[in-house]
Amino acid sequence: MKDPLERYYRILEGNEKALYLLLRENESDFDSESCDDDLWSLHEDEMKTFWSHVSDGSGTVGTKPIEGRSLLDLKAELARRMMRRCEICEWKCSVDRTAGQEGRCGVLDARISSEFLHYGEEPQLIPSYTIFFSGCNFKCAFCQNYDISTDPGNGLLVPATRLADMIERRASGSETSPSVQATGRVRGRAVNVNWVGGDPTPNLAYILDVLRISSADIPQIWNSNMYLSEKSMRLLEGVIDIYLTDLKYGNDSCAKRLSGIPDYMRIVSRNHVLAAKHAEVIVRHLVLPNHVECCSIPAMNWLSKNTPEALVNVMDQYRPMHRAFEHEDISRGVRDEEYERVRDHAESLGLRLV
Repeated sequence: MKDPLERYYRILEGNEKALYLLLRENESDFDSESCDDDLWSLHEDEMKTFWSHVSDGSGTVGTKPIEGRSLLDLKAELARRMMRRCEICEWKCSVDRTAGQEGRCGVLDARISSEFLHYGEEPQLIPSYTIFFSGCNFKCAFCQNYDISTDPGNGLLVPATRLADMIERRASGSETSPSVQATGRVRGRAVNVNWVGGDPTPNLAYILDVLRISSADIPQIWNSNMYLSEKSMRLLEGVIDIYLTDLKYGNDSCAKRLSGIPDYMRIVSRNHVLAAKHAEVIVRHLVLPNHVECCSIPAMNWLSKNTPEALVNVMDQYRPMHRAFEHEDISRGVRDEEYERVRDHAESLGLRLV
């Protein structure tokens, strides 16, 4: 059976390039004065060409940077336009964030709450250069990062050029501590860039601008609740090497009550399928107390039918935080038997667990 992170490991071994670098090596002769429909049509055509080059091996290792604008530049242009009547996530607030109008997430300019070399992620991903953005488009009652997710004004404004330089340094190991040895990896050197938060989704345009000027051959990870619009998923196509997703619920009712999110299953399941079509996927599922039958079991069933090649991390570290005590069902920790029931069910379905 194919390794679910096969391409990721080829990048780490120097036998493939990070996808975003391949986008930068594909020229896009677009007119910035063109209307949105024309640019989206051009984007669709050029992505087809891009994937044909990747699949036939002509767009992997050894290609040279172009002199003009690239396909990644086109994606960044489209993302900036989406900010003017924001439709980056599925709230589709239609506000002009470039003019200071706030939508559901409250995010205007991208603010970085923290960034560091993380050794607490999945074993396959460490050490991971995690970049935490402030603000989120969810309002989860049990959020463990509520200090940054509920405060989009928290953190610092970091110019794209500065963050691109920081990524270069982390990828080379020149700004990391050598105190921890990552299994099978170079000590103290980041092996990926991990865009997280809060949630990275409201900051899509900024992230694409950073990658336009970055040149580190390092995999890009989208660590997200996956409530993106379909257009945003199209822009991430060919940029992200691994989607590190959060599949929270197994039904819409729980999602609405505990995270304030409508139409959860349709949107998040659609985006998982789109993610798996063009990248590798690790799915996180945090087992909630009293939600094994309504959420965890249906979530595992869905994954086995729709993204069977994904890695799945069934997580047991839920603790009641933030506003969790407002909801009796999630006001305690997870019991061992609840976690074991979910993990046993996932194994019985043949899911590949972290």
